[in-house]
Amino acid sequence: MSSLAGKTLFITGASRGIGLAIALRAARDGANIVVAAKSSVSNPKLPGTIYTAAEQIEAAGGKALALKCDIREEDEVRAAVAATVDAFGGIDILVNNASAIWLAGALDTPMKRFDLMQQVNARGSFLCAQWCMPHLLKAANPHILTLAPPPSLDPKWWAPHTGYTLAKMGMSFVTLGLAGEFGPQGVAVNALWPRTIIATDALNMIPGIAIERCRTPTIMADAAHAVLTRPAAGFAGHFLIDDVVLRESGVTDFSSYAVDPSQPLLPDLFLD
Repeated sequence: MSSLAGKTLFITGASRGIGLAIALRAARDGANIVVAAKSSVSNPKLPGTIYTAAEQIEAAGGKALALKCDIREEDEVRAAVAATVDAFGGIDILVNNASAIWLAGALDTPMKRFDLMQQVNARGSFLCAQWCMPHLLKAANPHILTLAPPPSLDPKWWAPHTGYTLAKMGMSFVTLGLAGEFGPQGVAVNALWPRTIIATDALNMIPGIAIERCRTPTIMADAAHAVLTRPAAGFAGHFLIDDVVLRESGVTDFSSYAVDPSQPLLPDLFLD
Protein backbone atom coordinates (compact mmCIF):
# COMPACT_ATOMS: atom_id res chain seq x y z
CA MET A 1 0.00 0.00 0.00
CA SER A 2 1.48 3.33 -1.05
CA SER A 3 -1.49 5.61 -0.44
CA LEU A 4 -3.71 6.64 2.45
CA ALA A 5 -6.66 7.36 0.15
CA GLY A 6 -9.93 6.80 1.97
CA LYS A 7 -8.22 6.06 5.29
CA THR A 8 -9.40 7.85 8.42
CA LEU A 9 -6.69 9.37 10.61
CA PHE A 10 -7.36 10.63 14.15
CA ILE A 11 -4.47 13.05 14.80
CA THR A 12 -4.04 14.75 18.16
CA GLY A 13 -2.55 18.22 18.22
CA ALA A 14 -3.01 18.58 14.46
CA SER A 15 -3.82 22.29 14.45
CA ARG A 16 -0.19 23.19 13.73
CA GLY A 17 3.39 21.93 13.52
CA ILE A 18 4.24 18.29 12.97
CA GLY A 19 0.67 17.11 13.49
CA LEU A 20 -0.61 19.43 10.77
CA ALA A 21 2.23 18.44 8.43
CA ILE A 22 1.32 14.75 8.85
CA ALA A 23 -2.31 15.63 8.19
CA LEU A 24 -1.50 17.57 5.03
CA ARG A 25 0.64 14.73 3.65
CA ALA A 26 -2.21 12.28 4.18
CA ALA A 27 -4.68 14.78 2.72
CA ARG A 28 -2.74 14.78 -0.55
CA ASP A 29 -3.68 11.10 -0.85
CA GLY A 30 -7.35 11.87 -0.24
CA ALA A 31 -7.51 10.72 3.39
CA ASN A 32 -10.08 11.66 6.01
CA ILE A 33 -8.41 13.66 8.78
CA VAL A 34 -9.71 14.37 12.26
CA VAL A 35 -8.05 17.43 13.74
CA ALA A 36 -8.34 16.71 17.46
CA ALA A 37 -6.87 19.62 19.40
CA LYS A 38 -7.66 22.30 21.97
CA SER A 39 -6.92 25.26 19.70
CA SER A 40 -10.32 26.56 18.66
CA VAL A 41 -9.41 30.25 19.09
CA SER A 42 -6.47 31.97 17.42
CA ASN A 43 -3.43 32.61 19.63
CA PRO A 44 -0.91 35.25 18.47
CA LYS A 45 1.94 33.27 20.04
CA LEU A 46 0.88 29.97 18.44
CA PRO A 47 -0.88 30.55 15.12
CA GLY A 48 -3.32 27.97 13.80
CA THR A 49 -6.59 26.50 15.02
CA ILE A 50 -8.51 23.31 14.35
CA TYR A 51 -10.55 25.29 11.82
CA THR A 52 -7.63 26.77 9.88
CA ALA A 53 -6.03 23.30 9.84
CA ALA A 54 -9.26 21.80 8.47
CA GLU A 55 -9.31 24.42 5.71
CA GLN A 56 -5.74 23.55 4.70
CA ILE A 57 -6.52 19.83 4.75
CA GLU A 58 -9.54 20.30 2.49
CA ALA A 59 -7.48 22.48 0.14
CA ALA A 60 -4.83 19.75 -0.03
CA GLY A 61 -7.38 17.19 -1.18
CA GLY A 62 -8.52 15.52 2.02
CA LYS A 63 -11.70 15.53 4.05
CA ALA A 64 -11.43 17.22 7.43
CA LEU A 65 -13.32 17.10 10.70
CA ALA A 66 -12.32 19.76 13.23
CA LEU A 67 -12.97 18.61 16.79
CA LYS A 68 -12.14 20.65 19.87
CA CYS A 69 -10.70 18.01 22.17
CA ASP A 70 -8.58 18.17 25.31
CA ILE A 71 -7.00 14.72 25.45
CA ARG A 72 -6.71 15.02 29.22
CA GLU A 73 -10.50 14.70 29.44
CA GLU A 74 -11.92 11.21 28.89
CA ASP A 75 -15.40 12.49 28.04
CA GLU A 76 -13.97 14.72 25.30
CA VAL A 77 -11.88 11.92 23.81
CA ARG A 78 -14.85 9.54 23.89
CA ALA A 79 -17.04 12.13 22.16
CA ALA A 80 -14.38 12.91 19.54
CA VAL A 81 -13.94 9.23 18.69
CA ALA A 82 -17.73 8.81 18.42
CA ALA A 83 -17.98 11.87 16.14
CA THR A 84 -15.18 10.47 13.98
CA VAL A 85 -16.95 7.14 13.53
CA ASP A 86 -20.24 8.90 12.81
CA ALA A 87 -18.59 11.04 10.13
CA PHE A 88 -16.30 8.53 8.45
CA GLY A 89 -17.53 5.09 9.52
CA GLY A 90 -14.45 4.02 11.47
CA ILE A 91 -10.83 4.78 12.37
CA ASP A 92 -7.82 3.35 10.54
CA ILE A 93 -4.98 5.29 12.13
CA LEU A 94 -4.28 7.06 15.41
CA VAL A 95 -1.39 9.54 15.48
CA ASN A 96 -0.45 10.52 19.04
CA ASN A 97 1.21 13.82 18.25
CA ALA A 98 -0.04 16.10 21.05
CA SER A 99 2.63 16.77 23.64
CA ALA A 100 3.50 19.28 26.35
CA ILE A 101 7.07 20.40 27.00
CA TRP A 102 8.94 22.17 29.83
CA LEU A 103 12.72 21.97 29.63
CA ALA A 104 13.80 22.79 33.17
CA GLY A 105 15.34 21.11 36.18
CA ALA A 106 13.40 19.84 39.16
CA LEU A 107 13.64 23.06 41.20
CA ASP A 108 12.39 25.13 38.25
CA THR A 109 9.45 22.92 37.27
CA PRO A 110 6.14 24.07 38.76
CA MET A 111 3.90 21.13 39.61
CA LYS A 112 1.26 22.58 37.31
CA ARG A 113 3.68 22.11 34.41
CA PHE A 114 4.74 18.68 35.63
CA ASP A 115 1.13 17.52 35.84
CA LEU A 116 0.28 18.95 32.42
CA MET A 117 3.12 17.02 30.77
CA GLN A 118 2.18 13.71 32.40
CA GLN A 119 -1.52 14.16 31.61
CA VAL A 120 -1.06 15.14 27.98
CA ASN A 121 1.90 13.02 26.96
CA ALA A 122 1.68 9.54 28.45
CA ARG A 123 -1.86 9.54 29.83
CA GLY A 124 -3.28 11.29 26.75
CA SER A 125 -1.64 8.82 24.39
CA PHE A 126 -2.97 5.90 26.41
CA LEU A 127 -6.46 7.38 26.62
CA CYS A 128 -6.71 8.05 22.88
CA ALA A 129 -5.46 4.54 22.10
CA GLN A 130 -7.96 3.05 24.54
CA TRP A 131 -10.95 4.69 22.85
CA CYS A 132 -9.69 4.28 19.27
CA MET A 133 -8.65 0.64 19.69
CA PRO A 134 -12.08 -1.01 19.28
CA HIS A 135 -12.34 0.68 15.88
CA LEU A 136 -8.72 0.04 14.92
CA LEU A 137 -9.25 -3.67 15.54
CA LYS A 138 -11.94 -3.61 12.84
CA ALA A 139 -9.76 -1.73 10.32
CA ALA A 140 -8.04 -3.35 7.35
CA ASN A 141 -4.56 -1.98 8.07
CA PRO A 142 -4.61 -0.36 11.53
CA HIS A 143 -1.77 1.79 12.84
CA ILE A 144 -0.96 3.73 15.98
CA LEU A 145 1.99 6.05 15.52
CA THR A 146 3.21 7.97 18.56
CA LEU A 147 5.76 10.76 18.41
CA ALA A 148 8.08 9.47 21.10
CA PRO A 149 11.80 8.66 21.41
CA PRO A 150 13.51 5.30 21.83
CA PRO A 151 13.32 4.37 25.54
CA SER A 152 16.43 5.29 27.49
CA LEU A 153 17.52 5.14 31.13
CA ASP A 154 20.69 7.16 30.51
CA PRO A 155 20.88 9.83 33.27
CA LYS A 156 22.14 12.40 30.76
CA TRP A 157 18.62 12.60 29.31
CA TRP A 158 16.95 12.70 32.72
CA ALA A 159 19.05 15.04 34.85
CA PRO A 160 18.42 18.31 32.93
CA HIS A 161 14.61 17.96 32.77
CA THR A 162 13.27 14.99 34.71
CA GLY A 163 9.63 16.03 34.32
CA TYR A 164 9.75 16.28 30.53
CA THR A 165 11.84 13.15 30.06
CA LEU A 166 9.44 11.21 32.26
CA ALA A 167 6.52 12.43 30.16
CA LYS A 168 8.12 11.60 26.80
CA MET A 169 9.49 8.25 27.94
CA GLY A 170 6.02 7.59 29.29
CA MET A 171 4.76 7.83 25.71
CA SER A 172 7.52 5.43 24.66
CA PHE A 173 6.57 2.89 27.29
CA VAL A 174 2.88 3.19 26.39
CA THR A 175 3.95 2.36 22.84
CA LEU A 176 5.93 -0.63 24.05
CA GLY A 177 3.05 -1.97 26.09
CA LEU A 178 0.36 -1.48 23.46
CA ALA A 179 2.61 -3.04 20.83
CA GLY A 180 2.97 -6.13 22.99
CA GLU A 181 -0.76 -6.33 23.66
CA PHE A 182 -2.22 -5.45 20.26
CA GLY A 183 0.61 -6.20 17.82
CA PRO A 184 -0.34 -9.90 17.84
CA GLN A 185 -3.88 -8.82 16.93
CA GLY A 186 -2.65 -7.07 13.79
CA VAL A 187 -2.36 -3.48 14.98
CA ALA A 188 0.91 -1.76 14.08
CA VAL A 189 1.87 0.19 17.22
CA ASN A 190 5.10 2.13 16.73
CA ALA A 191 6.88 5.38 17.61
CA LEU A 192 8.58 7.97 15.42
CA TRP A 193 11.19 10.53 16.50
CA PRO A 194 13.18 13.17 14.57
CA ARG A 195 16.94 12.98 14.18
CA THR A 196 17.16 16.77 14.46
CA ILE A 197 15.13 19.46 16.14
CA ILE A 198 12.10 20.35 14.04
CA ALA A 199 11.23 23.99 13.35
CA THR A 200 7.70 24.54 14.65
CA ASP A 201 5.89 27.57 16.04
CA ALA A 202 6.08 26.04 19.51
CA LEU A 203 9.86 26.16 19.24
CA ASN A 204 9.69 29.94 19.34
CA MET A 205 8.62 29.64 22.98
CA ILE A 206 11.89 27.89 23.90
CA PRO A 207 14.75 30.40 24.09
CA GLY A 208 18.13 29.71 22.56
CA ILE A 209 17.12 27.43 19.68
CA ALA A 210 18.61 28.42 16.32
CA ILE A 211 15.72 27.83 13.91
CA GLU A 212 18.07 27.97 10.92
CA ARG A 213 19.77 24.81 12.21
CA CYS A 214 16.54 22.79 12.27
CA ARG A 215 14.62 20.71 9.77
CA THR A 216 11.05 21.47 8.75
CA PRO A 217 8.04 19.38 9.83
CA THR A 218 7.85 17.99 6.30
CA ILE A 219 10.48 15.37 7.09
CA MET A 220 8.34 13.96 9.87
CA ALA A 221 5.28 14.05 7.64
CA ASP A 222 7.03 12.11 4.88
CA ALA A 223 8.45 9.61 7.35
CA ALA A 224 5.05 9.12 9.00
CA HIS A 225 3.47 8.55 5.59
CA ALA A 226 6.08 5.90 4.81
CA VAL A 227 5.32 4.16 8.11
CA LEU A 228 1.54 4.38 7.88
CA THR A 229 1.42 2.90 4.39
CA ARG A 230 3.27 -0.24 5.48
CA PRO A 231 1.38 -3.49 6.10
CA ALA A 232 0.38 -3.48 9.77
CA ALA A 233 0.60 -7.22 10.38
CA GLY A 234 3.81 -8.15 12.19
CA PHE A 235 4.98 -4.52 12.39
CA ALA A 236 4.85 -3.37 16.02
CA GLY A 237 7.12 -2.22 18.81
CA HIS A 238 9.56 -0.25 16.66
CA PHE A 239 11.12 3.06 17.67
CA LEU A 240 11.75 4.66 14.31
CA ILE A 241 13.89 7.68 13.37
CA ASP A 242 12.66 9.95 10.59
CA ASP A 243 15.71 9.99 8.30
CA VAL A 244 16.30 6.25 8.74
CA VAL A 245 12.73 5.55 7.63
CA LEU A 246 13.13 7.78 4.60
CA ARG A 247 16.52 6.35 3.70
CA GLU A 248 14.97 2.89 3.74
CA SER A 249 12.30 4.28 1.41
CA GLY A 250 14.93 5.42 -1.08
CA VAL A 251 15.52 9.04 -0.07
CA THR A 252 19.19 10.01 -0.41
CA ASP A 253 19.10 13.83 -0.38
CA PHE A 254 17.80 15.43 2.81
CA SER A 255 18.81 19.02 2.03
CA SER A 256 15.26 20.04 1.08
CA TYR A 257 14.15 19.36 4.64
CA ALA A 258 16.62 21.81 6.19
CA VAL A 259 15.50 25.31 7.10
CA ASP A 260 18.94 26.44 5.91
CA PRO A 261 20.94 23.71 4.13
CA SER A 262 24.17 25.65 4.71
CA GLN A 263 23.88 25.35 8.50
CA PRO A 264 24.87 22.37 10.66
CA LEU A 265 21.84 20.61 12.09
CA LEU A 266 20.91 20.52 15.77
CA PRO A 267 20.42 16.95 17.04
CA ASP A 268 17.20 16.31 18.91
CA LEU A 269 16.97 15.10 22.49
CA PHE A 270 17.23 11.44 23.48
CA LEU A 271 19.38 10.34 20.52
CA ASP A 272 23.08 9.49 20.81
